[in-house]
Amino acid sequence: MQAPSRSSYDVLIVGGAVYGSAVAWWLTQMAGFDGKVLVVERDPAYTFASTSHTNSCIRQQFSNATNIQVSQFGAEFIKNFRTFMGGDPDVPHLSLHSFGYLYLADTPEFALTLKRSQAVQESLGAGTRHLSRDDIAAAYPFYQLDDIIAGNHNLVDEGYFDGGTMFDWFKRSARANGVEYIHGEVAAITRDGNAVQSVTLSDGTKIACGTLVNASGPRAAATARMAGLDIPVVPRKRYTFVFDAAKPLDRDLPLTIDPSGVHVRTDGKYYLAGCPPDEDEDVAYDDFNFDHSIWEQKVWPAIATRIPQFEAVKVINQWVGHYAYNTLDQNALLGRAQDCPNFIFVNGFSGHGLQQSPAMGRGIAELIAYGTYRSLDLSAFDVNRAKAGTRFLETAVI
Repeated sequence: MQAPSRSSYDVLIVGGAVYGSAVAWWLTQMAGFDGKVLVVERDPAYTFASTSHTNSCIRQQFSNATNIQVSQFGAEFIKNFRTFMGGDPDVPHLSLHSFGYLYLADTPEFALTLKRSQAVQESLGAGTRHLSRDDIAAAYPFYQLDDIIAGNHNLVDEGYFDGGTMFDWFKRSARANGVEYIHGEVAAITRDGNAVQSVTLSDGTKIACGTLVNASGPRAAATARMAGLDIPVVPRKRYTFVFDAAKPLDRDLPLTIDPSGVHVRTDGKYYLAGCPPDEDEDVAYDDFNFDHSIWEQKVWPAIATRIPQFEAVKVINQWVGHYAYNTLDQNALLGRAQDCPNFIFVNGFSGHGLQQSPAMGRGIAELIAYGTYRSLDLSAFDVNRAKAGTRFLETAVI
């Protein structure tokens, strides 16, 4: 554990992975904000962070206009990463490999849902196309499509990017701009009425703060409970497999969302597939036990059926990570707690986190610095909807 340099900070961020670091960096970009910022991270190697287990993809294929706009800014940020980072020649250019997501519909109901979503996406400038089965077969003849009715696909600003590098530079640049990071674990939060006063670390160190930001990923509910608050965010396992194919495809494989619940895509010279377990249960924060039967019983049968060339494949890497899963509606929970306004949530992304971090980090920094969202109105994600039981409507959840 590590001692902070001060006893009091204007902003204290619990969690230093992509959201803690995105908020911290964006705060240094807010004109007129000169507050002292501390990031407290319990796992400084980020071994168990959701950020470290991400598949690093971005999509505009949502059904809700705000989610689409969040991703459109994300794509802009990725493509202009060095410029956003101040033009420093040491900052690498990030590439966005736009092989796109391909949603496959095997029922008339889901085909209609895709068609309606495509109309919303197109109205906001996204390049999504609604495809017939014949259209899909013409573009990607390796699919077996006997059960498929239609699909949606977007080849513009949708696909894979290097999320690890983006996270690294959020953190690195935040530090360079004066944000302090320490290795420590928040063990208690002290409130006085409707305001957080301080946190206490596991070694007994007490740190006062003006604003506390909950950026603790799958542990968000545990952090909130220390302040007497509640949030419907739990850890849920998600499995990823990287494999080699004996008969590689002759073109990029879109990130294909199969009706089975398995997704698969190009990953450089290899391929990447993933899925939830069939029994998608809440797990302990430290439960990363791997169920090896998922590949043989779920993933491989699904991808070999959909793409017969994948009959002969070899797994070369695999891991399990945690979604910070919002059980209410699987979308972000943002903003100030109604009965404790200096406690700010940036939680519950349910697998959308990395791709949404540029816009969401900026929004939370604006909320702290100016008291309101300025660049993009994120109020639809207000955390207090959870207490009211009001769902954020989004049909495109993976």
